Amino acid sequence: MSALANLIVFLQELAVMLGTPFNIVLLFGSVTLGIFFGAAPGLTATLGVALLTTLTYRMSTEVAILALLGMYVGAIYGGSYSSILINIPGTAAAAATAMDGYPLACQGKAGKALGITTTSSFIGTLVGLIFVAALTPLICRMALNFTSFEFFLLAFFGIMISGTLGSKDLAYKGWISGFLGLFLACVGRDQLQFYPRFTFGIPELEGGIDVVPALIGAFGIPQIIEVLRKEVVPLVFQEVRRVTPELRELLRHLPTAIRSALIGVGIGAIPGVGEDIAAWTSYGVAKSVSRHPERYGRGEIDGVVASESANNACIGGAIIPLLSLGIPGSPPAAMLLGALLLHGVQPGPMLTIDHPTFIPKVTAALFLSAFGMFVVGMLLVKQVIKLLKIPQVVLMAIVGVLCVIGSYAIGLRIFNLYLMLPIGLLAYCLTKMDYPIAPLVIGVILGPMADANLRRALMVSEGSLLPIFTRPVALVLFLATIFMAVSQVSWVKSWFRRLSKKAPLLSGREDYVLAQSSRKE
Repeated sequence: MSALANLIVFLQELAVMLGTPFNIVLLFGSVTLGIFFGAAPGLTATLGVALLTTLTYRMSTEVAILALLGMYVGAIYGGSYSSILINIPGTAAAAATAMDGYPLACQGKAGKALGITTTSSFIGTLVGLIFVAALTPLICRMALNFTSFEFFLLAFFGIMISGTLGSKDLAYKGWISGFLGLFLACVGRDQLQFYPRFTFGIPELEGGIDVVPALIGAFGIPQIIEVLRKEVVPLVFQEVRRVTPELRELLRHLPTAIRSALIGVGIGAIPGVGEDIAAWTSYGVAKSVSRHPERYGRGEIDGVVASESANNACIGGAIIPLLSLGIPGSPPAAMLLGALLLHGVQPGPMLTIDHPTFIPKVTAALFLSAFGMFVVGMLLVKQVIKLLKIPQVVLMAIVGVLCVIGSYAIGLRIFNLYLMLPIGLLAYCLTKMDYPIAPLVIGVILGPMADANLRRALMVSEGSLLPIFTRPVALVLFLATIFMAVSQVSWVKSWFRRLSKKAPLLSGREDYVLAQSSRKE
């Protein structure tokens, strides 16, 4: 489809989605619910998308995408509420926002910080939307030339890089978590010869492990257990006054918002990275190019603009590889992939052929979600923030019930509950041993793709691995994987650390640690 044709379909989809009052109510309801999930400490965007997926089972694909993207956008933005007002990031993506957002609240500028946050998130989402519309069809056409070797290496690279970025200094823990997810994806009858594997004689396992119950268990159960184990600490709230920012101030911070949004899109397109890394990277860049870096951490508006523009732009970046290659760019995007598969949509290079109008539908839903987030954020800040006063124990009890209902609702199978609980307990044990969960999720999602394409490629090449070195794209992916693995070797990492020590500024995460320690003192 040409650019003009895509624009026409985009406008048509906007009209269709807004054509019924139910869609409008669903849009604002899902955005508001997403803001609540993002603002409440202990709840996450991934968990919100996972739970909402089960409620969209009977909806049409277009309506389901509208609801899920509304939840996704609202949750990433909502994390800034608790970061700014109580210095407790509601989501990992909002941790960088607390660096300057909370000092602004302590100065009596909480309303100003929330207003600029809402506008920055809106700008970031729109920038991500533009790249989704422009780049996804191009990548789909390029990926049509991929063979089974390229798809296997792409899936394997996604698992490996998510493991590297998901764990701090011990990349092998991330890789172990990713390969564990890859093993879970191999349970059931294989896609080529339909032979049962690792079923242990259990008939229910022959169909494989359903993605939705596995992801609900992996993200929901550990959070429930962790919150219930901790002592509930009373929260002190800051007063919110004026929220709407001034136009002159918006124009002054617009370059930072655009630059950070571009960084967010680029980082979001890397499989398995996520919004939190995009926010920290943009925050570090904003500080490094600032004329007054000493103001960061003390209430600098540009710091809030950088982190919030980047984490919301990362949504569009994460959707690009999701739609074009079938590889999610972040954990919430992984859950979104499960929702698409549930509705019969197979993302990947054939998407533009099997569903020619699907990308304009996604961009239309993302635009409406951004608009809904902006409206709800401006109108309901003072009201929505009161929801933070609900005790976390009560919230987690409700989330536990929703996890059970959501897992059972997929296919109305009681066996899904038998899957959700042990996977959730396994994920909790992994988190207590500092094993990241995101690579496990990516492994479950990309496992079938890696397994089927590797075996198919070896069948075609009669067991030879030579095509990896004779096909340019496969060779690039192979070398990128090798380079990533070598870069985690201790002496190589120490060499990179010596180079980083020459930099005059600290990274965003180091700034955050130092700022928190200084506040305690």
